[in-house]
Order: sequence, then structure tokens, then C-alpha cells
Amino acid sequence: MGKLSNEELLQKLSSKFDDQVKSVTEPYGLLTFETGREQLIEVLTYLKTELQFIHLTDITAIHYPELEKPFGVIYHLHSLVNGIRVRIKVFLAVDDVHIPTATNLWNGANWMERETYDFFGIIFDGHPDLRRILNVDDMTAFPMRKEYPLEDPNRIDKKDYFFGR
Repeated sequence: MGKLSNEELLQKLSSKFDDQVKSVTEPYGLLTFETGREQLIEVLTYLKTELQFIHLTDITAIHYPELEKPFGVIYHLHSLVNGIRVRIKVFLAVDDVHIPTATNLWNGANWMERETYDFFGIIFDGHPDLRRILNVDDMTAFPMRKEYPLEDPNRIDKKDYFFGR
């Protein structure tokens, strides 16, 4: 298989998954699309086995508190054979942050999913050892969630009158 363009990749994905691949964009030439949690493993399996996306570059998350589904889990895959990268997004509701694990496809997903759990609280169903990896074990909050004000409103050293305003 030779080089694969974004258009050819999108055509293959669209013919296989029809309307399950949506919100397609190409920021900076990187093919990016959204899919549902139910289809995620099927899409990832197809990309790995059929289209040779054998390298899982990263798994992370984002939090947009103003959206209906504020949590997004982001997968970055790379096909070394075809010289192409792809980004897959799956958005989750605030009261249901469960998503299937990708450790069955890539062993390297283990620590990436643990880090995403540690910072965003995303629960990867079926993960072999889902626990905190960088923060202390008894921590109850997830530090990358945008649930807290950026500054303490009770601080007095940031008041305008200290700066002549």
C-alpha cells in the first residue's frame, strides 16, 4: 500500500462507517473527525488492521464546560507505512464519562489512559489497571477539569487599589 491522502482515508472511512464519522475537519492538514463511543473500538480496529495505523501517538482529553457533552477523549494515530496521521474525537456527557479501553489494540494505551483518567476523570471500561499515575492516590479532584475559578477570589494581594487603579 502506498501513500494515503486525507481524501482517500476519509472516503474509506465514510464507505465503511457511513454516518458514524462526522464533524470532519483538516486543521493544519491533520484529518480530524468525531465518532461515537459505541463505534470507537470498531473504528480504531479498522484503522489499525486495515489501514495500518499501527502507532498510537497519544490519548488525551479536553474539557469544554459550556458544551452539551463537555468531555472529549482524543486519539492520535499514525500510519508509518502510509505516511499519514489522524485525530479521532469522542465526546461524553458530564454524568457518563465511560469509554471503552484501547489497551486491547495497543499495549501503550495503558499509561495514556491512566494519565487521562488521572487528570480528567475519564473512566476507561475494561482497562486492566485504571488508577492514578501522576497525582497522589488519595486525591479526589481531577486537576485538568475546568470546574474551579482560575484565581482565589479571597486573595487580597490582587486587588486593584494595590496597583493604583
